[in-house]
Amino acid sequence: MSDWETVTILRKKAPKASHLKSEQAVNRARREGAPVDTQQKWGGGQNKQHVTTKNTAKLDRETDELKHDKMSLDLGKLIQQGRQAKGWSQKDLATKVNEKPQVINDYEAGRGIPNQAIIGKIERALGVKLRGNSVAPVPPGAKK
Repeated sequence: MSDWETVTILRKKAPKASHLKSEQAVNRARREGAPVDTQQKWGGGQNKQHVTTKNTAKLDRETDELKHDKMSLDLGKLIQQGRQAKGWSQKDLATKVNEKPQVINDYEAGRGIPNQAIIGKIERALGVKLRGNSVAPVPPGAKK
């Protein structure tokens, strides 16, 4: 006959790495006299993903002013003329091209940053050519 006995072994799970790094675990290890190695990481806990480069002196010497391109006032006037020829308000045009009224306002005032996709939508909505060599103003009294 075989001599089988039931043996029960109770074990605790090994602590996770995050528990070993906690302040309580470090203090407990210090009290027990265990060797503790702590390092202060630069920028640790601040979620910094970008490190300053060594080109700061080069950037300081830079004299060019970097600015976005702006819409020309002529293009803004063409948009305004096309919109008025259709009898639309800026809000109406903005609704037709799925943009905010402020975008149309900025484009007409020459403050907007040119976006070819938006200009294309405005061209289709107004039926006016705004880009390229053959920019065509709206003929006076042309309502569609």
